[in-house]
Amino acid sequence: MIRNRWIQLLLGLVCMVTISSPQYVWALFTQPLTAALGSSLAQIQVTFSLLIVVQTFLSPPQGFLVDKFGPRRLLSIGALLTGVSWVLAARASSLTGLYLTYGVLGGLGTGIIYVGVVGHVVQWFPDRRGLATGLVAAGYGVGAILTTFPIARAVATVGFAGALTYWGIVFAVVGVLAAQGLRRPDAAWLAFHAPQAPRRLERESLRHFTPAEMLRTPIFWLMFGMMTMMSTSGLMVISQMGAFTKDFGMTGVTVFGLAVLPLALSIDRVTNGLTRPFFGWVSDRMGRENTMTIAFALEGVAMTVWLLTRSNPVAFVLMSGVVFFGWGEIFSLFPSTLTDTYGTRHATTNYGFLYMAQGIGSVLGGPLAAMLHQQAGSWIPVFQLMIAMDLLTAVLAQFALKPMRRRWLADANQEDAEAPLVS
Repeated sequence: MIRNRWIQLLLGLVCMVTISSPQYVWALFTQPLTAALGSSLAQIQVTFSLLIVVQTFLSPPQGFLVDKFGPRRLLSIGALLTGVSWVLAARASSLTGLYLTYGVLGGLGTGIIYVGVVGHVVQWFPDRRGLATGLVAAGYGVGAILTTFPIARAVATVGFAGALTYWGIVFAVVGVLAAQGLRRPDAAWLAFHAPQAPRRLERESLRHFTPAEMLRTPIFWLMFGMMTMMSTSGLMVISQMGAFTKDFGMTGVTVFGLAVLPLALSIDRVTNGLTRPFFGWVSDRMGRENTMTIAFALEGVAMTVWLLTRSNPVAFVLMSGVVFFGWGEIFSLFPSTLTDTYGTRHATTNYGFLYMAQGIGSVLGGPLAAMLHQQAGSWIPVFQLMIAMDLLTAVLAQFALKPMRRRWLADANQEDAEAPLVS
């Protein structure tokens, strides 16, 4: 039963849920940590930046280790590192200690699990890669919904240190237990479940490309640039939403009796999760690039409407949700497209290199977007740049990536078919 691929997906989903809280509930700890360490908010926020940078920029070697030693062993280590990072952060008495525990150690643990789970499910679902990666990515995007309120109550009752310790242990135990059931599909299983040959030749590579081979191809760098632009636009909204909500005059405004910002953030978390399996499923049927064009253009149009209706509270809340519905699917579409193009054998390591685009996007959409706002004295140029990136990426998906991948797959699969058999 454990080799049932839906069980494998469920176990990967559980692992993803255990690593969602370090990113998505971080805001619950900033104020108590600021008071406890006698530091400024800016100094405390370095911790969060370290978490994201380490998680993304170390993903290639982490992916290599998962490919080499298997998901069970490495994801167990990732779960332990994630849990221990919270337990040690609870005892940090200095900024350096917080940076090293919650930031660096936490980034290592969450990064191993993220790239490991994505690389795992693309191998188990050769016929439904978009849906499978979307489902596990949704676990990371919305998993913190399960823990936000319990952790908030724990912070209020036992303090931030007690909350970090208790939940760190919970994440480690649950993650390690879930990782014990992870198994790679064997060659016979893969051969039996592979898509039908004509469709497979059109949509995916029969050859397995190493990271070194992948990095020498223009298609990878086109996808890297596209993912960087899409990551930038979404992470700009995530990191700057509190600031531009205030500048747009939405602070203190309510919709249906609820404050605009927390209501928008709650809706965003739901749409950011739902879009990942939805557009992943669509891409399995319509094709990766066609789906990218629709989704990326949707975000660009939604951001345009959002900007034009920024003084309307109801439109502000609704458009923020649509923006995230057009953004979150990058975490299902890009890994699926990458694996279709370069094969499954090195899928985890290969995606580790592509996932670095998220780290670059966090810098472009965070401090550099804030600098642009500071120089311009307005959020309008920032929005305009993000809209341009979204629409450009939609165009590139249809008119650059699609024909390039079609030619690539035809050539790669023809070479594979013509290669002499070794007896």
